[in-house]
Amino acid sequence: MSRSLHLDATRRSLVTPMLFSALDRGLQAHLVRISQLREFADGQIIQQRGDAADGFWLIDEGAVRVGQFMPDGEFRAVALLGPGDSYGELAVFADKPRIVDAVSRGESRLRLIGARPFLDALGNYPASSRALLGALSQQLQDTLSILAGLRRGTNPQRLAGMLATMAGEAAGATSVTITQQELADLLGVTRATANAALGDLQKRRLIERGYGTIRIPDRDALAAHAMR
Repeated sequence: MSRSLHLDATRRSLVTPMLFSALDRGLQAHLVRISQLREFADGQIIQQRGDAADGFWLIDEGAVRVGQFMPDGEFRAVALLGPGDSYGELAVFADKPRIVDAVSRGESRLRLIGARPFLDALGNYPASSRALLGALSQQLQDTLSILAGLRRGTNPQRLAGMLATMAGEAAGATSVTITQQELADLLGVTRATANAALGDLQKRRLIERGYGTIRIPDRDALAAHAMR
């Protein structure tokens, strides 16, 4: 059965679990109750580098592009996040200004969980503190793995891995809604290079390109190609 995965279903371009998901369910529910719900329009800036880390964000609906604005105003995304994902926790723990910009991709609803209420509540859940350390360790390991992959993989292989990750564990044919420019940003290459990588995967019948979408006939085959 074929299904279409927009970013609200695809969730993210990352395989690493978000830190919020590592928390005890009781603590998660408490933090949601005390959070501030905010709505953002397409392209609206949610946070900017240098902002005080007064809390972290939990995505309720929609999607968020995380990255940095270049001096010429161009936005370079490093991750696409969706419902259930969180970001900004590390800045809260470090008590340092934020180091990334975040922009709403389409309309979105996010919850801002205040730094002080979060840290105070975390003290009542020692198991969650241990779980956070485990999640942080996994994030570091995955980051090192990604860096290693950037050195050894071809652009088509890197793209195959990214698309397979975005497809999740979907069974059957899947469609991911994403633009070529967003793919280029995430790969750290030009749009022309991303287009060439897409062409290579299409020739191998691993993907089918559409307007703003990429159809993946077999997610496992795409993932296997990324590992060659």
